[in-house]
Amino acid sequence: MELMWRTSHVSGGNAHYVEALYEQYLVDPNAVPDEWRSYFDKLPRPEGSPTHDVPLSPIREQFYQLARNRRNGQAAESADSGENKKQVKVLQLINAYRFRGHQKADIDPLDLRNPVPVPDLDLSFHQLSKADMDTEFQTGSLFLGKDKATLKEIVEALERTYCRSIGCEFMHIVDTEEKRWLQQRFESVRSSPKFSDDVRKHVMERLTAAEGLENYLASKYPGTKRFGLEGGENFIPMMDEIIQRAGGYGTKEVVIGMAHRGRLNLLVNILGKSPSELIEEFDGKKVIESGSGDVKYHQGFSSNVMTPGGEVHLALAFNPSHLEIVSPVVEGSVRARQDRREDAEGDKVLPINVHGDAAFAGQGVVMETFQMSQTRAYRTGGTVHIVINNQVGFTTSHPEDTRSTEYCTDIAKMVQAPIFHVNGDDADAVLHATQVAIDYRQQFHKDVVIDIVCYRRRGHNEADEPSGTQPMMYSKIKKHKSARELYADRLIKEGVIDEETAKAMIEKYREDLLAGNHVADALVKEPNKGLFVDWTPYLGHEWTGDADTSIDMKRMQQLAARMCEIPDGVQVQRQVAKIYEDRRKMQAGGMAVNWGFAETLAYATLLDQGHPVRLTGQDSGRGTFSHRHAVIHNQKDGTTYVPLEHIREGQPRFTIHDSFLSEEAVLAFEYGYATTMPNALIIWEAQFGDFFNGAQVVVDQFISSGESKWARLCGLTLLLPHGYEGQGPEHSSARLERFLQLCAEHNMQVCVPTTPAQIFHLLRRQVIRPIRKPLIVMSPKSLLRHKEATSSLEQLAQGRFEMVLADQGKLAAEKVKRVVLCAGKVYYDLAAYRSEKERDDTAVVRVEQLYPFPKEELHEALKGYANLEQIVWCQEEPLNQGAWYQSQHHLRVVADMLSEGLGRELKFAGRPASAAPAAGYMSVHVEQQRQLVEDAFNA
Repeated sequence: MELMWRTSHVSGGNAHYVEALYEQYLVDPNAVPDEWRSYFDKLPRPEGSPTHDVPLSPIREQFYQLARNRRNGQAAESADSGENKKQVKVLQLINAYRFRGHQKADIDPLDLRNPVPVPDLDLSFHQLSKADMDTEFQTGSLFLGKDKATLKEIVEALERTYCRSIGCEFMHIVDTEEKRWLQQRFESVRSSPKFSDDVRKHVMERLTAAEGLENYLASKYPGTKRFGLEGGENFIPMMDEIIQRAGGYGTKEVVIGMAHRGRLNLLVNILGKSPSELIEEFDGKKVIESGSGDVKYHQGFSSNVMTPGGEVHLALAFNPSHLEIVSPVVEGSVRARQDRREDAEGDKVLPINVHGDAAFAGQGVVMETFQMSQTRAYRTGGTVHIVINNQVGFTTSHPEDTRSTEYCTDIAKMVQAPIFHVNGDDADAVLHATQVAIDYRQQFHKDVVIDIVCYRRRGHNEADEPSGTQPMMYSKIKKHKSARELYADRLIKEGVIDEETAKAMIEKYREDLLAGNHVADALVKEPNKGLFVDWTPYLGHEWTGDADTSIDMKRMQQLAARMCEIPDGVQVQRQVAKIYEDRRKMQAGGMAVNWGFAETLAYATLLDQGHPVRLTGQDSGRGTFSHRHAVIHNQKDGTTYVPLEHIREGQPRFTIHDSFLSEEAVLAFEYGYATTMPNALIIWEAQFGDFFNGAQVVVDQFISSGESKWARLCGLTLLLPHGYEGQGPEHSSARLERFLQLCAEHNMQVCVPTTPAQIFHLLRRQVIRPIRKPLIVMSPKSLLRHKEATSSLEQLAQGRFEMVLADQGKLAAEKVKRVVLCAGKVYYDLAAYRSEKERDDTAVVRVEQLYPFPKEELHEALKGYANLEQIVWCQEEPLNQGAWYQSQHHLRVVADMLSEGLGRELKFAGRPASAAPAAGYMSVHVEQQRQLVEDAFNA
């Protein structure tokens, strides 16, 4: 033990380790090694305090005192001293309250919780008793304003701090600085700061607004769905405080995501939507000129409000009924705004995600969103999460059925986010928890959770009768005063306001509603438009599939040379060096251009023209099939070099990241990013095309329908590797048929490029045209290195994206009796078969864009075949999948456009209908592929 002490000086490099070890001992003595446990058991109580420039923690003070005593030859106090043992037990008691006080806290306004006994909080558990209440003990790190206090004072302070209206969970955080900061914020004011009368009057006014709107709508539209906020009214003063306090920190934009409950209240009372506009929506007014529109509690909104730090732009994200999916969309929008502002820390743009209790616990995308919070590709400097906790997920739900954890918020512990459970009826406690939460976010740039425990006065919606399945809860709710009434009673009792003032607030709010006045008191009537995202260059354009994507040959070769430059100090791995050596030859015209070169050069040219580029996916830096290698890993030290970041001086941002193993959250993030950065090329790449089905909800609810529902433009590009190479059911198909089924009203583009020049121009077209539509690319696998899938520099410099590629063979048009139409990799199998069999009676035409379907272009490619008798659609996918069912009506239209009596017969060649996307056995795959190619020529 003496040796251990001599080699573990507390003032040296081991101080933090010893301190952490001792804290662990206080929580669970058995969790530390035997020799340390034995040592800590004998630890004497220190007297005096050290004199250091940097204050030491009370725990370290004890070690320091013991070290001083030993150096001075003083005898340590008896190891068996009862007083010393009790001192340790008191410190353990303090820690127990910090760990488990929340389980005893009064956070349920309905008092329905069945509190689990917490033995750790009993004096007897720590071998203390009432007889010790008047004994003075060291307070350790407890913020009491003095080093010693009686046990009674200590317990009272702990009870007031951790067991009243706020239940704090933060001891799961590893970082000691964060824990100390949170302890100080709550313990210094006993979780109950004294707010000024003006502040409390403002809270009262916001509570009155929250309740006033719900009462007004309930009387005017009884039984109509609105997902009201009754029972959770303190959410409105909470949001008001977050926005105002964030503005004081210098925040310029706040992006909010939330589900249904309380959304209309937030729109009117915080964002400043005109009450008359809301009333018109209740009366059925059409909000957007074209498209399907959406229900009022899915609508987004934006406005500017004034804060102590100046004008702040607020944006409420549009969202579907798939409740939590909006959370990563918000994060993406925030990251785009931060990138636009060069706000690397996240000080200028704040994300707020508002959740329901059951969805927060139950939806997997919540976990994925937390997981992305500190990653390089997706971090946003911390998110304020608010859970409007009704204590019942759906009208018929019970907590035992909605989660396996004690709290719905336990999922947040995975990223060590502090969690503040607060009684939704205690407005002052809600205000304090809110202030600590936003301060923590701004201080540490990490996620934080406020769990506002409340109730839902009505059912899941206003037409629902909840007492049928929740009789006990709703018998209490019927007798329970509203949060506004409770706070009014409290302020009247304390002399802050009188009854007349409380009534006057109600009357004034109702008068403003009836007059159609704005009721968000901080709303800026003439906002600074410089805070908005400018979409005007992309509005009002008719669809066109064409764009001038050509580029000066000399400049293109200069850019190609730049993207192949690697500094001398970067040692490149052998195979990667060969890729770059070949690219230099391609740049000089000595080799045909392959896919990786063309794609990378497309990015370089866009960067040169002032367009930011962002590419993320599970293996995007290298490329799943090792074709890209946009990120070079130095073999000497593991550092990375990205040539596309060095195209020219002052170029826009190029971002490329390998994502964590998620599809749903990351695709939603990129959608949010793309809806906020209109001048950029934003790409999400799936490792294999079928992986997108883990994010199907994003495709269904946002990518395919966002413009129709919300008039929300988006230029997001999806690269989905697709092609049948015998890899089995899981990695062959990107489920082309699903995307085509969702296509209508020119809502998105679905393309299957087959040459490097085509991908070059397709990517450039996506940004250069003043049109913003999602682009779904069935990208290749084997074609990345196929000897026939090449292009020339001239095709890149002078060409364009061809929606239809006419037959490339030297056929006599009059001999052609059959045209085989196809899309994707199968073209090369068809071309090889025709060459082998010397079939000069069959033309092979590629449809490179399947939607919007290029009828005119296809007609142009076919009309020269005067003796055409048969058109065959050939695909690798089974009959019930791929493009056939969703495109054959377009094909028939084109057939009818040909000369009378020609082109009437339309045949199919492909795999037979199948439940699975592809065969799992190579022998079966090869036979099916042979057969479908043969069928195309002999149907």
